[in-house]
Amino acid sequence: MLKIAIVVLNWNGEALLEQYLPSVLEYSEGASVILADNASTDGSIAFVKKNFPEITIIQNKQNGGFAKGYNDALAHVDADIYCLLNSDVEVTPQWLTPICQMFEAHPEAAIIQPKILDLLQPDRFEYAGAAGGFIDQLGYPFCRGRIFQSLEKDHGQYNDIREIFWATGACMFIRKKVYHDLGGFDEDYFAHQEEVDLCWRAQNRGYKVFYVGTSEVLHLGGSTLSNMNPKKTYLNFRNSLFSITKNLPRKKALVLILFRLLLDGIAALRFLLQGKGKHTFAVIRAHFSYYRQFRKMYHKREKASFTEKYYTTTSIVWSHYVYRVKDFNNLIKD
Repeated sequence: MLKIAIVVLNWNGEALLEQYLPSVLEYSEGASVILADNASTDGSIAFVKKNFPEITIIQNKQNGGFAKGYNDALAHVDADIYCLLNSDVEVTPQWLTPICQMFEAHPEAAIIQPKILDLLQPDRFEYAGAAGGFIDQLGYPFCRGRIFQSLEKDHGQYNDIREIFWATGACMFIRKKVYHDLGGFDEDYFAHQEEVDLCWRAQNRGYKVFYVGTSEVLHLGGSTLSNMNPKKTYLNFRNSLFSITKNLPRKKALVLILFRLLLDGIAALRFLLQGKGKHTFAVIRAHFSYYRQFRKMYHKREKASFTEKYYTTTSIVWSHYVYRVKDFNNLIKD
């Protein structure tokens, strides 16, 4: 039997822990549950100690965001499989069984995510991960079940098991050996898209990432930063450029970055025309932050062979905004 540690990252989330930890404890028989606390200043620690004494608590010395928070905590966790679980996720009965079976039957499976449904609308996929993550040729991420803000209803169309490009950080299972072989998350990302980078680096090393649709969890989403928060816009645009720089062959990466400068500029203009000036400024800030750190990111490039076919479609922006494609299964696959 594989030893699984469910590690819930928390920062001032006492109310979320009160609401969602009970399902994790009830439906995760055989797994250990660990709270990784990012230097909370609310009553989170005291609450968990009093109400859930069976949970192990790891207290990080500072709030280093998602990336550093998990890196710091997982250095102290002994298990075959880490499950990185958001504090606003409600799990379902037997959710671990299909995941364990997949890891046991497929040694090549390094990272796995379950189906992610919207807690407030359980018949719909949830923004953060949906039915597995992909990127287009220009490096923009999207999901089966979620293209930009368009969320599909769950009709069982993704009740499958298949290889994907990236697994969501909201509920990611990863082999301990793989996590540490990769050096964990890149802490320069702070939060958002560090899971895309981790999965991309894993595939550049020959590992595989899978989606298992027979396991389901429900995600509230937006508990830390909503999908349309300017800070999230900043992190997403900047971190996407980080990933391209680090994970593609040099010539391809440099050409792609030039295209992204143009497209991100169009996105910033679109935000401005929509009256979202803060998001326009966030895109501009993202690019200047990227320029400042370009050399640093360039020197992080992997020496292992690069994944040749990393993308699913040429341009998700063109497909969605020009051809009005809202469902993954209607995309023109390349």
